[in-house]
Amino acid sequence: MDGQLKRGLLDICVLAAIKSEDSYGYKIIELSESTLYTILKRLETAQMLTVRTAEYCGRLRKYYRITEEGLKRIEEFKSEWKEILAIYKFVTKEDESNE
Repeated sequence: MDGQLKRGLLDICVLAAIKSEDSYGYKIIELSESTLYTILKRLETAQMLTVRTAEYCGRLRKYYRITEEGLKRIEEFKSEWKEILAIYKFVTKEDESNE
């Protein structure tokens, strides 16, 4: 899979996981820690997430909240996804007719 496409899909997965409630890293999604925190930092920098720190069992934990910009990105992705599906259907049309 193209690296840019994969990166974009992972960003959307993280935004979608945070959409309904604030969350912290380990609760969000099962990715390698280095991948997840890179995505979270990128989304924070792009102002799609906000971060707050709270103590939990004596340790500081970062909680992430989706912003209006993050919600807007999810909606943009939904439109883009329709185009991706149309391309996929076009590319695999020949495969389907051979089955």
